[in-house]
Amino acid sequence: MGLLAVWREGLLAKKVLEGKTVGYKNHPQLLRFKNTKNSLNSINTYLHHIEKEASERKYKFDKNKIEKNYKKICINVTSGQLEYEFKHLKNKLKNRDKIKYSELKKIEKIKIHPLFKIIKGNIESFEKTNKKLAQTVRANKKLI
Repeated sequence: MGLLAVWREGLLAKKVLEGKTVGYKNHPQLLRFKNTKNSLNSINTYLHHIEKEASERKYKFDKNKIEKNYKKICINVTSGQLEYEFKHLKNKLKNRDKIKYSELKKIEKIKIHPLFKIIKGNIESFEKTNKKLAQTVRANKKLI
């Protein structure tokens, strides 16, 4: 379910970056892509890796929805942001999918999307944080 959600949100982000939709324009996570030299290349790179993962899991996502001729790039992501997003995901799964939550609790090191490169840093300024969750991230960064 999560992989499908990421795919659909990524495709929506692509539409926003192409100027083909009026909604979702101000979503904070879009800044990751907007702040690169070529935002469409960045989102296509992102979606390429999502589609590749889906294919490895035997899902069939429509590759034709993304550009084939993207250039490989890296986008920096702060260690604090990554930690925050992982904790946020676990909190959501605690109620929605207890089996997946149990699996994620065992993870000692986060494997990141190939588009991203981890750099030291706090939670990104664009993130709308849950204060209690953000405090735990600032206090403990063991997964990075």
